[in-house]
Amino acid sequence: MRLILIACGTFSPPTLMHLRMFEIARNHLMERGAFQVIGGIMSPVHDAQRKPGLVAGTHRLAMLRLALRTSNWIRVSDWELQQPQWTPTVDVLQYHKDCINNVMKEKVEGRRDSVLPEWLPAEVTQREDEVHVRFLAGADLLATFADTQLWTNEEVETMCSYGLVVISRFGSNPEKFIFESDVLSKYSRNIELVTNWSTNNLSSTLVRRLLKRGQSVKYLLDDDVIEYIKKFNLYNC
Repeated sequence: MRLILIACGTFSPPTLMHLRMFEIARNHLMERGAFQVIGGIMSPVHDAQRKPGLVAGTHRLAMLRLALRTSNWIRVSDWELQQPQWTPTVDVLQYHKDCINNVMKEKVEGRRDSVLPEWLPAEVTQREDEVHVRFLAGADLLATFADTQLWTNEEVETMCSYGLVVISRFGSNPEKFIFESDVLSKYSRNIELVTNWSTNNLSSTLVRRLLKRGQSVKYLLDDDVIEYIKKFNLYNC
């Protein structure tokens, strides 16, 4: 089964752990033998979400492209940023899946009507078998699915119907979240749990705090991202 992983978030700034999650997930899925991970997509959230520490999307997009310049399989999608307003995550997934389906349909029919988006892996057009999409997230996001102010049951069901790849930290208990949620339990077969055995609590919040205090963030962010932050004086560094 050919598979593309997609992660949505603020990425303000994109830490090395954000990127590492893709590598952990791909290793796990490929080792199982049932999946061929052909691409990864990082979709930065719209500015209208207005989360604390959220710098302009143009900066977050630029930092992501710098951070991913050496990756041969993870790409950035700016579609979410280009929308007139904030887009629910389920709609972001649907857009990317629809794009992939349209490209595959054109290939089967022997035509090429659309311009391929930059986030689309070349491998999508090399064969005609279906390409699946899975949402990549940390276990902390899985826990938020129980919050009805953040997610409706319909949204959680839709997310699970695509399939989730959840990266948990050593010592965390995502199985408990699934057990305590009727919706997650219903779709438990669509939730792939992957343990990150490296005890790493790195987060964008921590990085922003260090930057605000004038402390070093070397080896937490890509060097070019650090230089970009300094150049544009982001996060009051």
